[in-house]
Amino acid sequence: MNIIQIFKQFPTQESCIKHLEKLRWGKTPVCVYCGSTNTNPLIKELRHHCNNCCKSFSVKVNTIFHHTSIPLQKWFLLISLMQKAKKGLSACQAARDIEIRRPTVWSMMHRIRKAMSNDNSLLSGIIEMDETYVGGKPRKDNKKDDDDENNTGSPRGRGTKKTAVVGMVERGGNVKAKSVSKNELNFMDFLKMIRKNINVAESLLVTDEYKAYNRMNKIIPHYSVNHSREYVKGDIHTNTIESFWAILKRGILGQFHWVSKKHLNAYIDEFCYRYNAREIDSSSVFTMTLANMLRA
Repeated sequence: MNIIQIFKQFPTQESCIKHLEKLRWGKTPVCVYCGSTNTNPLIKELRHHCNNCCKSFSVKVNTIFHHTSIPLQKWFLLISLMQKAKKGLSACQAARDIEIRRPTVWSMMHRIRKAMSNDNSLLSGIIEMDETYVGGKPRKDNKKDDDDENNTGSPRGRGTKKTAVVGMVERGGNVKAKSVSKNELNFMDFLKMIRKNINVAESLLVTDEYKAYNRMNKIIPHYSVNHSREYVKGDIHTNTIESFWAILKRGILGQFHWVSKKHLNAYIDEFCYRYNAREIDSSSVFTMTLANMLRA
């Protein structure tokens, strides 16, 4: 759903409220405090009155929209802009687009990212697993970045000071990724990640030759490709997860410029969510995101 469709379908606060009520309750409003369906609409206030507990409530109560004074149309526009931005959307750009202060937009975007993190499904089939390292561009007054071309002699790869991110992608399917500490780049921690995110009975694992993957054959069929010699050996390659890393890094470097470790996983969840919804029409993705925000 693009911004033109948002303006046409949701021109007023009332139309936005009606849409959220339909998503959350269907045809029958339910009291958010006692669960009763014995309610009456308070049309002018865009709320409902419960005849059982004698409280009034709106569809926003106990959701991400609770206590927000921002018009819902602005929320809908921001969701649409984030959904369409393949390499991410900066809070500064979003603030200019929807005419709201940047700190407020930054907070709104993190609430939306929270709704993009609910994925408990298991990957299956051919699974590519890899790790990468992310960090922001060096600023003028900051210390040299690990990968700064003038900072010769600094270690790269697993010796870098950047944050490690581990990811798994189902060939032709979904991706999962999260940031980890350097101490978690070992066999036991990778094993926990695999058991939590992969259906090992119906999957085959493909990795590079990093030593932490050496004993994966004990729980899942495992093949590796030696990148010092070749990048593709038939169906054995990690090109799919490498492509996802390229999108993630371009977003962090080109759009956000710098992301703190505290919030990095929220940004990763956003990129995973958008990647996993790439084959779904935009209206369905918009509705799915709104539904997640009503449950959060």
